[in-house]
Amino acid sequence: MNKSFLPILIGLLFISLSSKAQEYSFGVKGGGNYVMGGSITGESSGAGYFDGTVEADPDYGFHAGVFFQLKFGKFFVRPEAIYNTMSTTFDFPTQPSAYEVEKLSIPLLFGYNIWGPIDIYAGPAYQNIMSSSLEGTEPPDQIIVAQNTPLSAQAGVKFNLGRFELDLRYDRTLASKETQNIDIVNGDYGINKGYFTDTRLNQVLLSIGFKIGDSESNPGRRRGRGCYF
Repeated sequence: MNKSFLPILIGLLFISLSSKAQEYSFGVKGGGNYVMGGSITGESSGAGYFDGTVEADPDYGFHAGVFFQLKFGKFFVRPEAIYNTMSTTFDFPTQPSAYEVEKLSIPLLFGYNIWGPIDIYAGPAYQNIMSSSLEGTEPPDQIIVAQNTPLSAQAGVKFNLGRFELDLRYDRTLASKETQNIDIVNGDYGINKGYFTDTRLNQVLLSIGFKIGDSESNPGRRRGRGCYF
């Protein structure tokens, strides 16, 4: 799939829906991530070399971004742009190693207001991996392919508190499992050559958003005649 296809599609859909929306809001958001995933198996290259499998321990990261929401009665469409840092930790025989990924995520979410301040939503997200690394590799800048497709799926629930939002969601990559050869400094980590058998990371995100512009908070806005802040 062309990596630019989904952002272009999101842009075209956003332009089409903007003229039909009854209400809108836009703002900024940020918060923490609980990150899960990653598996490495050592290669037995002689006596004393580790050849077991290590599953990464979950770790934490953070995210920050912007959103724009268009409402159609109880339904809404919400494109976002989010910068993510993600990390898990491999507990190797000698010392732990951090697996770190930075990415730009562009979700296109479709939601519904189920009651009062509570919304649910789900949708696809385009993921652009900005950097990925495993601590202790030889060479130090060894490239780690964190995913083999730019797509993920997101679903969650958010609570509207005036101009603030509390958002909890699950972000799951749609990449398939893929094995990569790696070389780690044996003297420092107790593992030499091996296989990164699963580089995929999934995460739970908890964020607080602030609506910079919100048509519902502006009684002077005239419906159907443009946007007034």
